[in-house]
Amino acid sequence: MKTELTRRRLLEAEMADLNLKDQVVSINRVTKVVKGGKNLSFSALVIVGDPAKHVVGFASGKAKEVPSAIRKAIERAKKNLVKVNTLKHTIPHEVLGCFGAGRVFLKPAREGKGTIAGGAVRAVMEAAGIQNVLTKSIGTKNPHNVVKATFAALLQLRNRDEVASMRGVELKG
Repeated sequence: MKTELTRRRLLEAEMADLNLKDQVVSINRVTKVVKGGKNLSFSALVIVGDPAKHVVGFASGKAKEVPSAIRKAIERAKKNLVKVNTLKHTIPHEVLGCFGAGRVFLKPAREGKGTIAGGAVRAVMEAAGIQNVLTKSIGTKNPHNVVKATFAALLQLRNRDEVASMRGVELKG
């Protein structure tokens, strides 16, 4: 997955004209027990994307206050943007993404069906600009693993040109 992510990562020139929107998926209160007591901090999981250009990214940030954690996560997510292959506001084919105990199944839907998805998967689909898709989250409900499994699925998507070049076939019209 690491090579896929670096292969699909956007260049700075492409990032200049993006209209990015962010969405907070989860905020956790984290406590670290130390010699003098307990240190309290917050972690935030954020999705950033441009629905018009089908670009999306995610990251988590950690800080003593919630707004600082969200800001850190947004800045990190902007550095991890990837382009998603789409086909007329849906995905080109069925795909299953896995990360840890989480699995996310994505299936293309006809025009007008809408996004049938749960919390974390819905946030990723809306940020990526995918309007018609059926999803099923299998296994864990941990938002971190669900988001990572969704990204693993999105990175597996191929368009017609990529599949034709891999097979050595020439496309007609």
